Amino acid sequence: MMLRSAALAMVSCSVLHAATLVLPFFNHANSTNLDWIGESIAESVNDSLASSGVLTLERGDRLEAYRRESLRAGAEITHASIIKIGQALDASSVVYGSYELLPGLSGEPGNTQSKGSLRITARILDLKHMRQGAEFGETGALEDLAAIEVRLGWQALKQLDPETKLTEQEFVGARPPVRIDAVENYIRGLLAPSPEQSSRFFTQAARLDEHYSPPCFQLAKSYWEKKEYKVAAGWFERVARSDPRYLEAQFFLGLCRYYNGDYAGAEQCFETVAAEAPLNEVYNDLGAAQARQHKSAAAIASFTKALEGDSADADYRFNLGFTQWRAAQYDDAIASLRATVERNPSDQEATSLLGRALKRDGPRASDPRSENRERVKTNYEEAAYRQLQAELKK
Repeated sequence: MMLRSAALAMVSCSVLHAATLVLPFFNHANSTNLDWIGESIAESVNDSLASSGVLTLERGDRLEAYRRESLRAGAEITHASIIKIGQALDASSVVYGSYELLPGLSGEPGNTQSKGSLRITARILDLKHMRQGAEFGETGALEDLAAIEVRLGWQALKQLDPETKLTEQEFVGARPPVRIDAVENYIRGLLAPSPEQSSRFFTQAARLDEHYSPPCFQLAKSYWEKKEYKVAAGWFERVARSDPRYLEAQFFLGLCRYYNGDYAGAEQCFETVAAEAPLNEVYNDLGAAQARQHKSAAAIASFTKALEGDSADADYRFNLGFTQWRAAQYDDAIASLRATVERNPSDQEATSLLGRALKRDGPRASDPRSENRERVKTNYEEAAYRQLQAELKK
């Protein structure tokens, strides 16, 4: 299914309605040292739901809503505030709850390793019908926090999507156990006040558990933003297929490889993303990677798909026209480049190229303007695509 620009713009300009909001769980453990656990439960449950096909709101949306309502992130809020936050984000449901630390595990008098037993209780508030679901929860050793969170995520999924085809065994099996110290460092990285502190926590989390994806994704994005593409690529490669950020990681891995000159590797990444999320920007960047390998026919097909999804984007038209010109398809190139100039008269590169196409003046080996002019996109709108899919299924 190709994305139509009007439909995508409609979704992109609004908050994801019909999505589930997961709030940080409230600390009833009487220990501020365990405040991070509330955020950890929220992150784990949110990721479990998202990777199972449930539309969820991102952490950044929730933090912005807290800021607008002058609520302190991580603080326990009233039932009225829970409703207000959910409605402010146009969520269909809200998952919330609390946790408490119990004495050492019962039945194990000789166990000196346990840090205590954690009990988590949760509820789901249906904002559409203003109905609160039955309480559910999980209890287990604190050091088994990740496993407890996964089981809680399964219970939440069964309430939100009773018809899910996933089995509990499949759900749990896709989320292997994670060391609690790795989880703690990751969450403290999310909560850290500075990028430098966040990076230290994320690096420690990734070192403690090499199969733990979330800190790898965060580190990758931080290096991406600093344009350290080779380092970023190494971290993006470590994001697991079961992670809900996997496709986004593959998209940016493709860009890192593209900027590093690995066009075949970039093509592979963009093809992986396009197979599940056929976004306009993905097809555009796929076309750019193909064009750099002189796969003109494949590149033209990819740019055409991007343009079919958003006919107003001048970059898609330029890329198509540039590739057609390089392939000596001058009439097609003239049409594409003329449309590019009409949409952006100040685009000197497109204007110059249009002049050459009109003269049937093709690329020359000694002319730098004949090579590597493709324009890539660095935006990634998977959330809007998923929302559009959900709307079309109604």
